[in-house]
Amino acid sequence: MISSALFIRFRRYRLAVPANAIEVDGLTKRFGDLLAVDAITFRVPKGEVTGFLGPNGSGKTTTLGMLSGLIPMDAGTVRIAGHDVRLDPIAALANVGAAVEEPAFYPYLSGRHNLHVVARLVGVPRERADDHLARVGLMQAADQRYRGYSQGMRHRLALAAALLPEPDVLLLDEPTNGLDPAGQLDVRRLLQSLAAAGRTVLVSSHLLHEVQETCTHAIILRKGRVLAQGPMSELLSRTSGQLAFEVDDVARALEVLQARGYSGNTVNGRLMVNAPAEQASAVNRALVEAGVGVSGLSREDTGLEARFLEMTEENA
Repeated sequence: MISSALFIRFRRYRLAVPANAIEVDGLTKRFGDLLAVDAITFRVPKGEVTGFLGPNGSGKTTTLGMLSGLIPMDAGTVRIAGHDVRLDPIAALANVGAAVEEPAFYPYLSGRHNLHVVARLVGVPRERADDHLARVGLMQAADQRYRGYSQGMRHRLALAAALLPEPDVLLLDEPTNGLDPAGQLDVRRLLQSLAAAGRTVLVSSHLLHEVQETCTHAIILRKGRVLAQGPMSELLSRTSGQLAFEVDDVARALEVLQARGYSGNTVNGRLMVNAPAEQASAVNRALVEAGVGVSGLSREDTGLEARFLEMTEENA
């Protein structure tokens, strides 16, 4: 049978969504002695694609489960479209589609017939199935039995099921898992098109380059706590980054900088120094005063992966 962890859709409410489609305050979840989610607070803006990031075990899937009403929360509040998920789940989840945890469908039915079952459960015309199979790139396998689907195909079908009722808010857990680069690009374009149409997407992923290309906002978790959240441009601007120097004596330059507390390495003959842009003149002065010839200096953009690693390692 179809798993309740696959998708959630409560019938036919059309609600005004505030500026923040999702508002989470003090959300907490324990599993025995394990504090999986530790009083987290964050906002997901309406009409944007927000990345939900964190190392394994950081609480992403548990949080998505609580947002979708699949996992009971121990404390805190979750409001979707201004409605409390715990106090008024029908209104809160009226226009939410979710694909959380491992997708599970009837193995002996085709992808198309599985979506027909979903359509009946959520009260929408079964004719929508083919539109959404095409939308996720699964039409050629629509009549194959689910048991023969690859992992990537199963995630495509789960995404189609979540999209079937045309929800205002989508909660997606690793939707590109098992997809090849072309499939990842398809999903990225789909999520961006949904946001362009005014829908809100909260998506967890370990593919940070994909998140940087797809998402306008991000939330970073570690061990059940929020380390950072906000627009992607702001998060990336906070990274320490690297300065690239062209020098005549790389070994001597490394000695000089290490003696002054800087760390760095060499890449293709260039000296890469872990320091923010505002320290470029100080680093350059230190090298020149030590007799190292500097013939070039540039700023290297380090991107989301560097920011993510920097933050999670700092908080290890």
